[in-house]
Amino acid sequence: MSEKPFQPFVPASSTMTEFTGRALVLGLLMAVVLGAANAYLGLKAGMTIAATYPAAVIGMAVLRIMKGSLLEENFARTVGSIGESVAAGAIFTIPAFVILGMWKFEGFNAKEYGIATALMILGGLLGILFVTILRRVMVEDRGLPFPESVAASEIHKAGQRGADAAIQLFRAMGVGAVIKLLGDLGVFRASNDFHVAVGKVKESFVRLGLSKDSDSIAAGGVTTISAPAATPAYMGVGYIIGPELGALNFAGGLLAWGLFVPLLVFFLGPNLIERYTDASSGAQDWAGLAGHLYRYIVRPIAVGGMLVGACFTLWKMRKNLISGIKRGVADVKKSAAAAEATERTEKDLSFKVVLLGIAAVFVLMVALYFYFTNVLGGALLAAIVMLITGFFFAAVSGNLVGLIGSSNNPISGLTLATTIVAALTMVVIGVKGVEGVAAVLAVAAVVCVSSAVAGEMLQDLKVGHILGGTPWKMQVGDVIGVVIAGAVMFFPLYLLHTSDLASNPGVGGFGGKNLPAPQAGLMAALSQGIVGGEMAWPLVLVGIAMGITLILVRVKSPMLFSVGMYLPLETTFAIFIGGLIRGFVDKLAGKRDFNVAQKARVENAGVLAASGLIAGEALVGLLVAGVVAFRSDNKFPQLEVFSGIAPWLAIPVVALLAAYLIYVPLGKAGAADEPAPPTAVM
Repeated sequence: MSEKPFQPFVPASSTMTEFTGRALVLGLLMAVVLGAANAYLGLKAGMTIAATYPAAVIGMAVLRIMKGSLLEENFARTVGSIGESVAAGAIFTIPAFVILGMWKFEGFNAKEYGIATALMILGGLLGILFVTILRRVMVEDRGLPFPESVAASEIHKAGQRGADAAIQLFRAMGVGAVIKLLGDLGVFRASNDFHVAVGKVKESFVRLGLSKDSDSIAAGGVTTISAPAATPAYMGVGYIIGPELGALNFAGGLLAWGLFVPLLVFFLGPNLIERYTDASSGAQDWAGLAGHLYRYIVRPIAVGGMLVGACFTLWKMRKNLISGIKRGVADVKKSAAAAEATERTEKDLSFKVVLLGIAAVFVLMVALYFYFTNVLGGALLAAIVMLITGFFFAAVSGNLVGLIGSSNNPISGLTLATTIVAALTMVVIGVKGVEGVAAVLAVAAVVCVSSAVAGEMLQDLKVGHILGGTPWKMQVGDVIGVVIAGAVMFFPLYLLHTSDLASNPGVGGFGGKNLPAPQAGLMAALSQGIVGGEMAWPLVLVGIAMGITLILVRVKSPMLFSVGMYLPLETTFAIFIGGLIRGFVDKLAGKRDFNVAQKARVENAGVLAASGLIAGEALVGLLVAGVVAFRSDNKFPQLEVFSGIAPWLAIPVVALLAAYLIYVPLGKAGAADEPAPPTAVM
């Protein structure tokens, strides 16, 4: 018996409005805002949140007011969610240029802006063009369940609740924005550190033997421990990832600041503290010493752990990866043999246009890589590596999204593999030094953005396939979205780095406490270590051994654990608190005997509240960064009247955020006899 042909929600014969000016403008605004919010979050916490659900909710609410159609809502969501993918690709690689000192970000530099923007836009366009070739066979493949696409399509179908969900989202954004603003005004202090003695300086010692005549080592010092950061974004992230992953992330931070840093301070403190002592006052900067030991000894160990974690992530997904490779090859063959579509719901961009676009991107990439290397052969080879790995990982990324959703797409692992391949290629052809490192990062940037965009776009195209959207219109919309997001995304990165550096000279900016950018730090360390020959390999090897140990004791995600080591303790602590709150909400929902429909409403409301807190803080954070960057004193105005009690006021702020994340979701459970809503798969 033959399978029943698929019928979209909106028939192919329908002439419903879709690609309209208002839907495009709304989508572009969401792409920029959600992209900037994710750039902020990714630089600070090393992770991003899926933009599909917030984009769907906002798009439905706004367009319903304008009496827009279902396909307009689908189009706006498609364009709006692509900005998050551009941001995810950008934050994993672009800051690496700054961390390695290749770009200064001192004053607006048109050359740096042009190169960064070109890498983001070309990577995004490449992802769109690759997916366009593979779209039809992938979205029609019944072996790919596309869980998040199905969830998003159900949200659109159940759009009558869109206005209520949008109110929840905007209200949470307001809460996050107000709390962030109050913190930056000095009403409360979001970041609080404490000094803890590790033994007694010049009194403690360790004897290397049992007798009194045995050699001894002078020891003792003072380390720092951080309280959880009182910020809506970190607690929101913790709520979304849940208690188990939040605890794993925090465990990495505890290992770094509860074991490694105190141990190093204890043994190295007596010998190093003189270098951190002010000659005139005699004041000892133990916090500075602990910070340097963490940044230059503990973090390279974390890099080794992240390296193992990324490889282990790919290994765990090997069956899906192999399946993705096989499907990708088969899909290319099928797409080449596919007949020209005649129905509206099957029309893609012209195949000739796609091939010409890929050729144009290739030529532009050769020119860009030649700018980096000044070696034509090296530029050609780098572009070829970029094209091959880009297409390969776009196909793999698309299939992984079809199997497990874009939220679980291992972009950092795919980018890591690209970085290693590109670095080894540069070494083989003899392009070394700064030029080789820059070329490697440029290849990684393009492939990273391409893979992220490919996965997100295929997810959106599947939603369009279910709802009855027109593929070529969605593809054109995403092209515009990628160009606009790529052209704008440099500015949030620039503002955050320069304002933090101005506020914290010498220790701020990318790689510092406030903007750790862990994935970019990993890419920078690898490219410099393989091509530039500058890396603390013994420390990285220690981290690799640690990562293998984590695998042997069956830690769920060595990557997340190692990222926790790389992030400041206050960040992972706050994420952990958010995860505990999520666990508490889930437990209360179970105790109250909520049915499946009520639990789904609680989950949706919680995810919306957490997403809103993140977006609200991120937008105000960018606004504050802009004010700091353009003020002559590089400081945000402070309400000095609160200076004495600001640290203590962080406690009620954390309590307020906890109460908000508990009562808002539980208050949206609804009646037991109400129908189940579509679940917000994040």
